[in-house]
Amino acid sequence: MTTSDTTSPAVLEQLQRRSGDPERRILFTGATIVTMDPDRGVLHNADLLVEGETITAIGSGLIRDGAVVVDATGTILTPGFVDTHRHAWETQLRRIMPDVDDLGAYVMSTLAGYATVYRPDDMYVGTKLAALTAIDSGITCMLDFSHNSRTPEHSDAAVQALIDTGIRGVHASMGPHFGDWDEQWPGDLARLKEKYFAGDDELLTLRLAALATDEIAGPALAYGPELARTAGELGIGVSVDAVFGASSSAAVLNWEKEGLLGADVTLVHATGLTQEAWKAIGESGTTISLAPTSDAQIGLETAIPAVDEALAVRVRPGLSIDVEVALVSDMFTQMRALHAIQRMRAVNAVHGTDQQPARITTHDVLDFATLQGARTNGLQHVTGSLTPGKKADLLVIQAEDLNNMPLNDPIGTVVLGSDARNISAVLINGEPRKWNGQVLDVDLAALRDEVHASREYVLHTPTA
Repeated sequence: MTTSDTTSPAVLEQLQRRSGDPERRILFTGATIVTMDPDRGVLHNADLLVEGETITAIGSGLIRDGAVVVDATGTILTPGFVDTHRHAWETQLRRIMPDVDDLGAYVMSTLAGYATVYRPDDMYVGTKLAALTAIDSGITCMLDFSHNSRTPEHSDAAVQALIDTGIRGVHASMGPHFGDWDEQWPGDLARLKEKYFAGDDELLTLRLAALATDEIAGPALAYGPELARTAGELGIGVSVDAVFGASSSAAVLNWEKEGLLGADVTLVHATGLTQEAWKAIGESGTTISLAPTSDAQIGLETAIPAVDEALAVRVRPGLSIDVEVALVSDMFTQMRALHAIQRMRAVNAVHGTDQQPARITTHDVLDFATLQGARTNGLQHVTGSLTPGKKADLLVIQAEDLNNMPLNDPIGTVVLGSDARNISAVLINGEPRKWNGQVLDVDLAALRDEVHASREYVLHTPTA
């Protein structure tokens, strides 16, 4: 038995030596555990046991025999965050257009421009950088809405990047909006499933990605009966992007009539939808992915994240990073942005009256970023809460760092006080992916060379 904390290289060496061992036991002791399990809540001065890939016990005074014991005193253990929608291939173009004014400017510069010259290697580099950054900031599960699948090799590269980083990855595949491509999608989904997703390993899952309407890129990419049939035959979920406004509201009502809504379908953004569309979403159990900074900063439809509309029909949404060409990379910012925007609107709506504002809480946004994100990605039975029987996707957050001490309210500390520097350790599927504040197994200098070379190629290659 070895006892230390998450700064110990000796403990990390011992854990890595037994990587993949289903009998390896890790016992975190003395932590404040924010389980996000509705039946367990927050536990103080508690222990958590990981055996192999799985959380097997949470409580006090857990048996230490044969375990690597990690002293987690002064830390908060939480589930890893879940990103329900990110276009990971774009990451080497980070903040290239930080003050983008509208969706059209993004579409024309990125999807009609840069995307058309991407090689499979560029897909790999962008997706890998996105996944490693996600891990660094505590995102243990990421849905990659990979809408630049120009060839089978482009898709293979994006999937391989998820595999190589060790993130719990959801590959949502879609053909490109513009430019030349092999038109292998959606037929290529069957090959992808056979090659990468045929087993029971839920570290990697597959979804079909589509657009809400044919307005941007034509009917081939728009969700409807044919694409729904393809997803159903493959037994995979569907993520639908660009859901906003009157045309998407009409599409939602058509999907309802055709029986194309349900818990295995995620609608991304959902801004500016009609009450009738929201009623259909709520009654069908369709899931929602909100992109708080994307909606507000880029100005998508109403520019207001649709959290109130979702909650009004009993849908608890997941959260999304979206596009790093203009936005931040981390979930802390998404939670804070949504928390502030909704509470501002709630108070403003009743200002000057004797009504009480209906405000969301820090617990709500942490729930959206964890358990509801897992449900949105179809993985609520696997991740999203610290519950015995679920996979060990968890964060160790330093609660006594300069910017967090003293620890008073643990959920408030996670949502409003913490950032990536406070995450001392990240486990995904029971494996350490970040330790002592550093993402593991990354040659940063080599990665930097790859990212810069890819960016230079993309920026300086003439587009079609």
